[in-house]
Amino acid sequence: MNFTRWSARLPGTQRRAARDDRSPVPAARAEYAQADTGSGPPDGGQDGPGAASAAPALEDLSARDILGRLPALVALVHGPDHRIAYVNDAYAAAFGPRPCGVPAAEAMPELTELSLLPLMDQVLRSGTPRTVKSRKAGSGNSYTITCTPVRQDSDNHRESGVLVYAADVTDHAEAAERLRTSESRLRETAVTLQRSLLPQELEQPDDLRIAATYQPGGTDAAVGGDWYDVITLGAGRTALVIGDVMGRGVRAAAVMGQLRTAVRAYARLDLPPHEVLQLLDGLAAEIDASQIATCAYAVHDPNEGLLVYSSAGHLPILVRDEDGTVHRAEDPTGPPLGTGGWIHTSGTIALPPGSTAVLYTDGLVERRSEDIDEGVASLERALSGAKGSPQVVCDRLMRSLNITAEHDDDVAVLVVQHPARTGATAELFHNASLDLLGGIEAAPRARAFATGVLTSWRFPVELCDLGVLAAGELVANSLQHGTPPMRLGLRRTNRRLIIEVTDGDDHLPRRRRAEPGDEAGRGISIVASIATSWGSRRTPGGGKAVWCEFALPQ
Repeated sequence: MNFTRWSARLPGTQRRAARDDRSPVPAARAEYAQADTGSGPPDGGQDGPGAASAAPALEDLSARDILGRLPALVALVHGPDHRIAYVNDAYAAAFGPRPCGVPAAEAMPELTELSLLPLMDQVLRSGTPRTVKSRKAGSGNSYTITCTPVRQDSDNHRESGVLVYAADVTDHAEAAERLRTSESRLRETAVTLQRSLLPQELEQPDDLRIAATYQPGGTDAAVGGDWYDVITLGAGRTALVIGDVMGRGVRAAAVMGQLRTAVRAYARLDLPPHEVLQLLDGLAAEIDASQIATCAYAVHDPNEGLLVYSSAGHLPILVRDEDGTVHRAEDPTGPPLGTGGWIHTSGTIALPPGSTAVLYTDGLVERRSEDIDEGVASLERALSGAKGSPQVVCDRLMRSLNITAEHDDDVAVLVVQHPARTGATAELFHNASLDLLGGIEAAPRARAFATGVLTSWRFPVELCDLGVLAAGELVANSLQHGTPPMRLGLRRTNRRLIIEVTDGDDHLPRRRRAEPGDEAGRGISIVASIATSWGSRRTPGGGKAVWCEFALPQ
């Protein structure tokens, strides 16, 4: 139905034909245009009382009228000393009226507060407009200000000047400040969480010297999930961990905390490094499938002088020998944690006395302008010349790779030194071992060997007795439940006595409660009662090691 046609029949309406701009009749198009705009009847009659008045032409308006009605602040100055020529009503309402002809430096202190006078000099000299954003005045309001040059009028003998146009952006500035404050608080929360989840104090093993550094990214970079850890496993062995959760903010830090806790729990099982990462891989997928993490886990055994390590997508461990030669731990490296379906393996790298190992995250070596291998090479060069204590080495590496407070990524560095001991210090570290051959006669031989060694190390009589008793119980346990080859090892450090027995059977002993009538089952309980700590682990070549420790009197 054509409503345009029927609308003419409604009371109080005018008939309007459907307009077609392509109509071939110019008169009809003009008539319809007049009907639509209400400009009057086509017969040239007078306008009705409701007709719109004609808009004034731009030429009919003065610049003073236009500037005076603007809500923005406007001021006009002339000459090199910026004598005041005009301020509009908004400017006078904000800063008060200003006398004409007086230099701005004397009568407009707000320009000094806003640091505009040097900018106005520049605009006057160059003839180029300049804009500054969010300048705060003494009143507390913020303004975005544009200074525009006004050309010289030679006919009226007027000097060149500057038109100052200031828009009040206080609301925007306050909103931006609130946003910055909120972001700063979130960042502080993430940094606090990150630091609280890192070790508050590094464990210091007897045979190693360790230092670590963590630096969050700059203000524009959100906190990440880098972490490190040092875990004492017992029997002089130490686990070293470095990891990085991909992502930013509180979530990455929270995932990092869960992974670090899990690593410590798995480390207590004294598993090989690749088995620890295998367990961690499954857990990472359960924590958050969208988060990917890299991790390197290494174990140092002072009796072997090696780092046994496994890597889940992490950067290679670097080792500096005493002569400055740097070695890079190569394969095996598996995919990052949380990907699943990969069987991790372990590798070894020598860490002899006098050497230094460095574990680090990608923030130390990764740059947007270069390949990450170049960053690792730069770290190797920096490490080759880095000497001193572990903390000194940390600081030198950070400086050498230009890590500042404004760095765009967080950085974690763990430096481990195996010191070469000489003189009186070396006398505090000794090793002795005995291969246990034969049958039951091996037990008295082991007790006699332990007595002679502990006496030669000048331990107190009470400690010697406890050490011999513990060695006898461990050897008896191995003779009854283990298989050859068997070996008794004694080790002293400056802080503890370590007794360890190895054999070829991989069934780990467990402590159990022996009944009054039982003839066996008390050996491990006796060791656990008299020693400071004890434990067991499977050895890489098959078999097991059972150990105990006694803290030395200081």
